[in-house]
Amino acid sequence: MTLNTGPAETGPAVDDRAAGRFAPSPTGDLHLGNLRTALIAWLAARSTGRRFLLRFEDLDTSSIREEFYRTQADDLAALGLAWDEEPVNQSDRRDRYTAALDRLAEADLLFNCYCSRREIREATQAPNGPYNPRVYPGTCRHLTAVERAEREAAGRPPALRLRGDLVRYEFDDLVAGAASGEVDDVVVQRNDGTPAYNLAVVVDDHEQGIDQVVRADDLVSSTPSQLHIATLLGYAVPEFWHVPLVLGPEGKRLAKRDGAVTLTDRRELGESAADVLSMLAASCGLAEPGEHVTAEDLIPRFAERSPAELATIPQTLEL
Repeated sequence: MTLNTGPAETGPAVDDRAAGRFAPSPTGDLHLGNLRTALIAWLAARSTGRRFLLRFEDLDTSSIREEFYRTQADDLAALGLAWDEEPVNQSDRRDRYTAALDRLAEADLLFNCYCSRREIREATQAPNGPYNPRVYPGTCRHLTAVERAEREAAGRPPALRLRGDLVRYEFDDLVAGAASGEVDDVVVQRNDGTPAYNLAVVVDDHEQGIDQVVRADDLVSSTPSQLHIATLLGYAVPEFWHVPLVLGPEGKRLAKRDGAVTLTDRRELGESAADVLSMLAASCGLAEPGEHVTAEDLIPRFAERSPAELATIPQTLEL
């Protein structure tokens, strides 16, 4: 099945080594926030002469539905966001993640973790304070062989954690500015054997030549862990653009509860894909409200702006 709609015909010549990407999970139709992030990612790649790639993050098979591979690709194509190679499915790349895990294990950087989420929550939650899901109390870090055997005999399948040692990583985000964070003992393989997101995304970006990562700013906190994994594996670090996440009117992540938030929804209201593109472009300051533009029209406009200007685009859309 070929989903490629072909490369753009305008903008700088495409560099066959460098690339940007959009990597949705096929668990539902893309909403307007997803589509705005995809538009920015596409423009960032096209305006800098990079390839633009589409990757489906589908390792969590419990929530994947087959039809959404097609509908998500169709929505991107309807907006004119063409990609340059056949889309990649993470579910087809498990051997790559296993190879990366083997390298980390050979360097004695992994340990088995038998903790349940409840146990971690109880161990890290202050009596009157909030639970921080990014903090691991180190319970299984120094288990003896006897203690590991006891847990395995109890039928507890282990997850794999990477020894983080609270290393601090600093990075310059082209949109959000200077950022940093400590790396905890992050999970790199779940207890059902599924490679974890933080490992898979690093391996994929390296192997696909992704040197420009544009995504919503709710993922800023994941970046230090990904930098740590990339460094341990000897990978080059991409540039990061974390753009404002689109929120609904109640200040929560945009979702179906907020009304007509997908391209299909907007079409049912009588709007075309061109109308939706115009709305998204206007929200980024790349078009006047109601101005009809194509994605190609936006490339030179985008190229004239500093990435840092994206930090001020609104988090809500006029629906």
